[in-house]
Amino acid sequence: MTREQRINLVDTSLRDGMSSVSHQFTTDQVGAVARGLDRAGIGTIEVAHGIGLGASSIQYGFAAATDAEYVRAAVEAVAEADIAVLYVPGIATLAELRQAQQAGARTVRVAVHCTEADCAEQPITWARDNGMRVMSFLMMSHKLEPSALAAQARELDSYGAQVIYVVDSAGALLPHQAAARVLALRETVGAEIGFHAHNNLGVGIANSLAAADHGATYIDGSLRGLGASAGNAQTEVLAAALERAGYVTGADLFGLIDTAERVMAPLMKQPQIIDETALVLGYAGVYSTFYHPTKRAAAKFGVAEREILLELGRRGVIGGQEDMIVDVAAELAGRSAP
Repeated sequence: MTREQRINLVDTSLRDGMSSVSHQFTTDQVGAVARGLDRAGIGTIEVAHGIGLGASSIQYGFAAATDAEYVRAAVEAVAEADIAVLYVPGIATLAELRQAQQAGARTVRVAVHCTEADCAEQPITWARDNGMRVMSFLMMSHKLEPSALAAQARELDSYGAQVIYVVDSAGALLPHQAAARVLALRETVGAEIGFHAHNNLGVGIANSLAAADHGATYIDGSLRGLGASAGNAQTEVLAAALERAGYVTGADLFGLIDTAERVMAPLMKQPQIIDETALVLGYAGVYSTFYHPTKRAAAKFGVAEREILLELGRRGVIGGQEDMIVDVAAELAGRSAP
């Protein structure tokens, strides 16, 4: 792609990052982070429970506030930025999306497993009919070859998605693989292309640069990399790397650094690192939000986290099958019992 191209940075610290703080950001904290991102020129800020609208529950963890309260706090804090929410069919409902819109959300990101584009038709159609901007996620994109992924993207395009994302939910892709998937979508659909990285193999920034080089115009990040498992591509690092690569982001790099260091860092429970669990999760190609439940199951059943993740990977478990973590841990414990 030619340099001087515009890349739209989307920050997901206040949604994906929620998974690393047990969904416990307060509305005041959401407002403070959103205000800093807005002042630093980030055009789209995603907020609410880490799993998306409607996920505050015993299964996924209760959040400190409601989705609508988080959205309202972010909307009141920004002057220019769009506030976005994540909608996962089967977890979120249209009623919850309506509440988020009434609270001020103008963008919805409809996320489906990479083989299940048809599940996105209803929320995409509703959102477009009700004046919302629609981005759509093909989660776990590493599980499909580029041509098959592009066929799923074609369905999302036909429903009216305005941006279609290659989403590396497990942090399992390498740069050439991310590039091939983005290029396949770019050659297939009329919508703009986005890329969402996780950093389990340590290549979140490299994957994002490869995505930009092959046609992605929306790139997700999070301040200090805060996100599920190993976290996301780091927003402030993305801004610097894209600028050095010749892209235009419109972001104020030092404003992002200041927000990351002075606002986000004090809110983090610990630095976002690639520990053993996060690394094996990416190696095995397992959904990033399985990180904490796997740690808990390993401790409960006395089995190694890596063994649980490798078995989940062998079984091809996807998001929404979190109950399998305990099943696998129990089976492994039974096999190792004397």
